[in-house]
Amino acid sequence: MTTPESVLEQLWAGVTPRTRVIFISHITSPTALTWPVAAICQRARAAGILTVVDGAHAPGQIALALSSLGADFYTGNCHKWLCAPKGAAFLFARPAVQHLIEPLIISWGWESEKPGQSRFIDYLEWTGTHDIAAYLSVPAAIDFQAAYAWDSVRRSCHALVAQARQQVNALTGLAPICPDTGDWFAQMAAMRLPPCDTESLKERLWQEWQIEVPIITWNQTPLLRISIQAYNDEADLARLIDALRHVGLHEPVAS
Repeated sequence: MTTPESVLEQLWAGVTPRTRVIFISHITSPTALTWPVAAICQRARAAGILTVVDGAHAPGQIALALSSLGADFYTGNCHKWLCAPKGAAFLFARPAVQHLIEPLIISWGWESEKPGQSRFIDYLEWTGTHDIAAYLSVPAAIDFQAAYAWDSVRRSCHALVAQARQQVNALTGLAPICPDTGDWFAQMAAMRLPPCDTESLKERLWQEWQIEVPIITWNQTPLLRISIQAYNDEADLARLIDALRHVGLHEPVAS
């Protein structure tokens, strides 16, 4: 697949008259690919199919406008790329489908009749004795990124990720998993590795080089995933490339 249109068509090939819900990641965790979620949601809505989008890696990494994305349900983490503390996340439900959501924990507000207030909020915003400090930090995280021109930061991070892809692929001699454009990846990217013991390689990078990076096997393919945030620079990338060369990654890595 090399175009968003081909992704949509391949996904739709699995849709049948029995399909009621499409669940998809906005940015996948193992492959770091950005999917054409808006087009998928639009086609699903036309077919009467609900959409549930896992946006764990999206807020703060890419521009996100839920009003125009078209998802029926969208959940996202704020502690990954938005720079809020762990425990900060959100659930969005389009007003027309909010009645389908029921809380796992029944607490204060259940079936109250507050004039003008959504029962969706009534049911879900209060879950008993729970520390809400992480949630309250999110506006400050948004303001912080706005104050420091985060669109520019994201572009710089993407450029460094693209450089990382090129250098790792040149080292391994393997083809990239997607085209080299911002449509496919933002601040993180996954690269193919030669046949190797992924756990052993990950352990060596940490023990010998103090580099912690996800290395997994996905669909029988070893992958290394690089994430670049504002605090990373070319020195970090150079250290990783040196480490990969040192462990002989241009050759099959033995167990």
